[in-house]
Amino acid sequence: MATYAIGDIQGCLAPFRQLLDRISFDPKTDQLWLVGDLVNRGPDSLALLRFVRSLDDAVRIVLGNHDLFLLAAIEGIASLRHKDTIHDVLEAEDRGELVAWLRCQPLHHRERSFLMIHAGLLPQWTIDESVGFAREVEAVLAGPNYRAFLHSLFHGPAPQWDPSLTGPERLVSIARVLTRLRTCTPTGEMSGFSGPPEQTPTGYLPWFHIPHRRQTDVTIICGHWAALGLHLKPGLLAIDSGCVWGRQLTAIRLEDRTLFQVEGPPHR
Repeated sequence: MATYAIGDIQGCLAPFRQLLDRISFDPKTDQLWLVGDLVNRGPDSLALLRFVRSLDDAVRIVLGNHDLFLLAAIEGIASLRHKDTIHDVLEAEDRGELVAWLRCQPLHHRERSFLMIHAGLLPQWTIDESVGFAREVEAVLAGPNYRAFLHSLFHGPAPQWDPSLTGPERLVSIARVLTRLRTCTPTGEMSGFSGPPEQTPTGYLPWFHIPHRRQTDVTIICGHWAALGLHLKPGLLAIDSGCVWGRQLTAIRLEDRTLFQVEGPPHR
């Protein structure tokens, strides 16, 4: 049995299948951990969702910002932009089943000495606190009030994290950290920066470079930051290697950190 963590797929089904062939993936004995952003910007979001759903217990997923955007778009809460490629999902006859399945996927997966999230963690959050915060959002997203949460996420204020936050602002702040964080200040103020790490704005650092952050007791697996690229270090496996941008799709076998990569589709 082997466990493979795989970076942001974003609707690139052909490279994903090629990568599964490369690792000789067997759903009866192996397990896939997907860091989120299953959909959007790539060509085959609908087929990708259907395929991943069919893997059942052989896959563990955390939701990314593009996955949440899909849920909001299906509900008419978010409008498509010219680069979005999720029209096939919006028009699918089984979109209701796919939405019901996707809403029940978590924002975190903690197992053994690993914690998988999509984007990052604030330096002041412990692992136990991070898991608890994620579960707050997961419960609402899987519950009857998920539309109100998505509306707040895409149309409400975007507050910086404060433990005194309550209600929708608290949930939005948590979701922003887990699905969008790249850089922040040592006190945990997020930026909207998405470029390469060497261009990080003054006063900010990549979240995993903040001194004395409180999550060094586990290995964090994440994606989201294509401009960062593959970044492996003790305690961190950042594996968004930019497949949808014409670079690579990455898998890493967690038992021994063996790396596997295939080329993504040409960027258009």
